[in-house]
Amino acid sequence: MASGTPKTLEGEGPSQSPSSPPSPSSTSSDGWKERVFIPTLLAGIVGGGVGLVSKHRKVHGLADIAATYATNFAIVTGCYCGTREFVRVTRKSDPDDLFNSPIAGVFSGAILGRLQGGPAGAAKYSVIFAVAGTTLDFVINKLKASFRDISEEEKKNWFKLPDWSPIQVLDEEAQAKKEAREKQLYAERVLGKLNKEKS
Repeated sequence: MASGTPKTLEGEGPSQSPSSPPSPSSTSSDGWKERVFIPTLLAGIVGGGVGLVSKHRKVHGLADIAATYATNFAIVTGCYCGTREFVRVTRKSDPDDLFNSPIAGVFSGAILGRLQGGPAGAAKYSVIFAVAGTTLDFVINKLKASFRDISEEEKKNWFKLPDWSPIQVLDEEAQAKKEAREKQLYAERVLGKLNKEKS
């Protein structure tokens, strides 16, 4: 009855080795705060700022219009980002995969457009959300790559004094010359003191 292959219990999948990457289902919720919550929060803050400078603030009151804009921006962004995350998990794709954006834009635009303006609004908002969301995600991905390159460069040179600074960081050759000069000056001082003591 003993066989060379290990048995697995019913309902239990094959075991993964420690070096194998985690399955997509286990990493599906990783980073949702970065991809859904933070953009929604930022959109609410931007919406509140737009409400503060809105021309409707005199009619509706500053606090009411700022809160309305903040809420609307947060709802739109939360719906789009949540749909994009759902599409990413469903497709089992990378978070930076740009193909998730138009799909999320179409679905979130259709939902919000249907609530706002019926079937015609759903079609119009689907196109607007798909184009705007894809464009925004493309620009954000490019900016992230640029900032990543800049931050890697800054990590290499995290402490670099400006050229005009009187304090200079010496390379190995300059450091060796400085140490040799200091030894020479020290020897001259010691010899000078000895000569004064003798005379």
